[in-house]
Amino acid sequence: MHSDLPKVLHRLAGRPLLGHVISAARRLDPARLLVVYGHGGEALPDAFPDAGLSWINQAQQLGTGHALQQAAGELDENGVTLVLYGDVPLISVETLHALLAATESGSVGLLTVVLPDPAGYGRIRRDAQGRVTAIVEHKDADEAERAIREINTGIMALPNSRLKLWLAALRNDNAQGEFYLTDVIAMAVAEGVDVSTCQPGRHWEVLGVNSAAQLAHLERLLQHEIASTLMERGVRLADPKRIDVRGELTCGRDVSIDANCIFEGDVVLGDNVSVGANCVLRDTAVAAGTRIAPFSLIEEARIGAGGRIGPFARIRPGTALAEDVHIGNFVEVKNSQVDRGSKINHLSYVGDATVGQRVNIGAGTITCNYDGANKHRTVIEDEAFIGSDTQLVAPVTVGRGATIGAGATITRDAPAEQLTLSRAKQVSIPGWKRPTKGT
Repeated sequence: MHSDLPKVLHRLAGRPLLGHVISAARRLDPARLLVVYGHGGEALPDAFPDAGLSWINQAQQLGTGHALQQAAGELDENGVTLVLYGDVPLISVETLHALLAATESGSVGLLTVVLPDPAGYGRIRRDAQGRVTAIVEHKDADEAERAIREINTGIMALPNSRLKLWLAALRNDNAQGEFYLTDVIAMAVAEGVDVSTCQPGRHWEVLGVNSAAQLAHLERLLQHEIASTLMERGVRLADPKRIDVRGELTCGRDVSIDANCIFEGDVVLGDNVSVGANCVLRDTAVAAGTRIAPFSLIEEARIGAGGRIGPFARIRPGTALAEDVHIGNFVEVKNSQVDRGSKINHLSYVGDATVGQRVNIGAGTITCNYDGANKHRTVIEDEAFIGSDTQLVAPVTVGRGATIGAGATITRDAPAEQLTLSRAKQVSIPGWKRPTKGT
């Protein structure tokens, strides 16, 4: 990966590769979840501070069999061990259920796949009756074995009653000098244990990541799958190839999403919501009927029904907009509550503010919320009108129905139902001449 970040912490659809695998494993309701790690040290356990995981450090990386040997002491005598890989993130729960079903009679379950180009993968060797006899690693395979197109995915289910004995018997007399977990298949065959195989529903479920290019390839595969699922549920995507969901996106009925939109964390779009092109929404809920115009960024916010947002709006964390609120072009709102029917339509910054109902905030208005050390709050009560190019120096309150004249700097509370101004008297000077450039 040419990266200081451990490979399994690189992100796919907003989640570490290992996070996808852990999530799939959890859905199987396992008795225990053991994670064997080597490269990356404490960065891996620190990235998943979850008491439900047991971490086992493989100090020397001597192969897949050696990795499982480190966990052997943690395995119960009964039950089945399902072996997954932190860099194979797209494996589906349905495929894993099928694999586990193959072990119900005490056999070994092995996930295989047929590839047009199997180079680099271990081959599945079968006898004349089609029974699995061994897995031969690519570097150890002869010419006839390399012609086999059925390959080992590495994912297998093994009965614990025999697994510990097989792990203890592993040898490293091979081209890599490693302890191959795949050698337990030949041991099982030698002991008369059936090896049952199944294949994934989609071949890409077993693709691994070893480079930035492979990670990007899996990203597009997963995003295509997410887009297909959204469209099956009725979401209208302008271009399914140009949407990125990096978390969970939940949509109501008649939702439309234009091209190049990104959804991060937990995002909920209510009925009849439309999202314009090139928008980013992160950990946000948008209520029914709201229209988000292009190039808007909304983070950790709650947007009420019937709203109008953007274009080029930025809604920052801690913001809650009530019904029928309009936030227009080049407006930034941060940690503020804006009540029903209020409008902030042009070129304004509203931060740490409480805005009442039916308030109109003119272009170029700024709540001056930071004094260089502390944040202060601005309160604008119902039906106030804030003229353009106004600075509200917090802490300050604008009373109900008050009007602030354009160009004002308000440093004291403005009384309700009154016009408040803070302007120098306008003066015109007769006979004044504009300076000219000297020769």
